[in-house]
Amino acid sequence: MRRVSKIAAASIATAALAFTATACGESSTGSSSSSESGGKLKIGMAYDVGGRGDNSFNDSAARGLDKAKKDLGAETKELTAKTGETPADREQRLASLAEGGFNPVIAVGFAYKDALDKVAKKHPKVNFGLVDSVADAKNINNIVFTEEQGSYLAGVAAANKSKDGKIGFIGGVDIPLIKKFAAGFQQGVKETKPTATVQIQYLSSGSDLSGFGSPDKGKEAAKGMLDKGVDVVFAAAGGSGAGAIEAVAGKKGSWAIGVDSDQALDPSLSKYKDSILTSVVKNVDAGVFELAKSVKDGKPKTGTSTYSLAENGVTLTTTGDHLKDIQAKLDEAKKKIVDKTITVKSTL
Repeated sequence: MRRVSKIAAASIATAALAFTATACGESSTGSSSSSESGGKLKIGMAYDVGGRGDNSFNDSAARGLDKAKKDLGAETKELTAKTGETPADREQRLASLAEGGFNPVIAVGFAYKDALDKVAKKHPKVNFGLVDSVADAKNINNIVFTEEQGSYLAGVAAANKSKDGKIGFIGGVDIPLIKKFAAGFQQGVKETKPTATVQIQYLSSGSDLSGFGSPDKGKEAAKGMLDKGVDVVFAAAGGSGAGAIEAVAGKKGSWAIGVDSDQALDPSLSKYKDSILTSVVKNVDAGVFELAKSVKDGKPKTGTSTYSLAENGVTLTTTGDHLKDIQAKLDEAKKKIVDKTITVKSTL
């Protein structure tokens, strides 16, 4: 896919994922490639809560790491955040990777932003990646996405597939990044079917990130919506979304919309694939791999790289052909977003 880069001087509080990738040699400098330094590309990955295997956001990052191992011959180390940990814990995790000779170091999730600000300054010769947030240090590549645009298309799909126009949105945590998903989704629904309603619910708020890793909470929230007549549920809730999908699959005639990965293809969710209308995918794997390759090539990416709908940075999956009957409407909406006839909101 093509890439659009924008250099941002200010922090974007709405970002939710952090990535860092660096090529490690004897000098471990930000400008030398693995071949120049005589060493092997070593990538350190710091996952957010849920880690590899969350069937969603972290798994998308993991695919980029796996591609770097296969295509670039990289050595990797993966560490995962725990629910309820302190900012100091995240800082220590990133520092341990940087001090262990990993370069780049990739932080997955907005929660790493403050920690990375500190660690990157202390390790100026290491290249870092931050996904879904923006930091100012010169040795950081911020990887961000236009989540609201992909969510708008999901809203168009939901409005067309819902029988009574009762639609639900479940957000993992009540934070600006997840509200981008909610805003775009609600706009897509309302502009497609003005009489439709969108019930919005968050599983946790503030510094409590448990909403991203609690399938039981996702299941309970979805059940509550289904009991009120909602027949399409979009869960932008990381690992918690698996619970929402399970609940929707148990209600005949209802649709679930996944997020970040093509959840209909996930082995642990494949039994529910007939109930998964689509997934709003953020191609985090592409951002991770591009950063890793840039470090290996000796030209580390820095600044902010924005992956938008126009570059297929965000997309809707078509597994199961559930969108086939409305694909023309989705294509029309996408075209209007790309040519800016439609401006998608990023706040509610």
